[in-house]
Amino acid sequence: MTLVAGVDSSTQSCKVLVVDAGTGEVVREGRAAHPSGTSVDPEAWWVALQTAIDAAGGLDDVDAISVGGQQHGMVALDADGRVIRDALLWNDTRSADAAAALIAEFGAGPLAHRTGSVPVASFTSTKLRWLRDAEPANAARVAAVALPHDWLTWRLRGFGPRRPELEALTTDRSDASGTGYWSPTTGEYDRGLLVAALGHDAILPTVLGPADRAGLVDGRVIAGVGAGDNAGAALGLGAVDGDVVVSIGTSGTVFAVTGAPTSDATGTVAGFADASGLFLPLVATLNAARVLDAIAGLLGVDHAELARLALDAEPGAGGLVLQPWFEGERTPNLPDATATLFGMTLATTTRERLARAAVEGMLCGLAEGLQALQSLGVTAERVLLVGGGAQSPAVAAIAAQVFDAPVVVPRPGEYVAIGAAAQAAWALTGHRPAWPVPIAAGPLRDHRPEILAQYRARR
Repeated sequence: MTLVAGVDSSTQSCKVLVVDAGTGEVVREGRAAHPSGTSVDPEAWWVALQTAIDAAGGLDDVDAISVGGQQHGMVALDADGRVIRDALLWNDTRSADAAAALIAEFGAGPLAHRTGSVPVASFTSTKLRWLRDAEPANAARVAAVALPHDWLTWRLRGFGPRRPELEALTTDRSDASGTGYWSPTTGEYDRGLLVAALGHDAILPTVLGPADRAGLVDGRVIAGVGAGDNAGAALGLGAVDGDVVVSIGTSGTVFAVTGAPTSDATGTVAGFADASGLFLPLVATLNAARVLDAIAGLLGVDHAELARLALDAEPGAGGLVLQPWFEGERTPNLPDATATLFGMTLATTTRERLARAAVEGMLCGLAEGLQALQSLGVTAERVLLVGGGAQSPAVAAIAAQVFDAPVVVPRPGEYVAIGAAAQAAWALTGHRPAWPVPIAAGPLRDHRPEILAQYRARR
């Protein structure tokens, strides 16, 4: 049995899966927690990675490893390979004004044309601009900029403060596309945007292809190129052109694998690259599974009972509509918005219809994200519903009514780590593995366009 390892170094934790390269079966696994916060010392990721590898039985019998990681974060290194300050993560919003400044300087349309995306606070370029303005002494020391998965792969290969070969840094297309200074269309860094953000040029990781090898770990284990988290999940799900992934976690994401790059000057769709050599246009929403948490708490029920109540109400909930912007919203960009319940009458205000309105409202927000992708020419031949919220039978059934495409629910799994393991197998053998993805549910297609229509009418 040939074994490969896949890593998911996420915001909350590090997961390591050791996988049979022939079948994709998980043989063993380990994990370790990351510290909380939006600004973290990368050394904590390194310690967690080593702990998770040990918990997964080590790498003695493993032939290849690849690291998937949280996208966008800023790891700033000095000339001696030392981390200059805590890394700002994707969810650190102190760089929101920096994003606005970059858009004001270059224009949203030109930035979308040059990089595929209009920068928001999560992007690396905005964090570098924040560093330039808020901590100019630290910015002046920056010799190289890496992303979380880049830095971990570099450390795995034996580099760091004791071996500071900054030119050995590598990355992949998917993570590079979230920096704000790399173009998925040209495959090149935009040095002008990097200098505008940081104030000077710096060493950037070499962008490798999907099957390339970044180097060796301990002189023997092949290191794959790695990937950003959403691209890693798409790879783990076996997503191809025509597949749309709808992920329902704390926040929501809608992304598709496409054969052509996208560019959206409105900033609704981020035109990322994927981990297979194609492209990954993506829409993010703030309000996803926590919408269900809020309404379940209000009704005093668990999620199983919330699902039962929702399925007892008719499609459209009798006209009751929840616009679920409990935490503001990113898509549309309304950070100060609040949730609103429309259509309340004595007849519509029931527990069943409120439960149904919560599920429909959450899914309609994601469906609008899918429509934004489709407006750019993305086709949806299949919707893959993943994340914690996707495990609700009500969410699966109602998704088949909200989305105008067949819906399937893969079995719960660590798909970022599985995608990284597939990437490791690809680097090892030269061929992308075709591992089966078990399906937990496939609700019958039952499109009800009136659900989304009444949601949009209440906008």
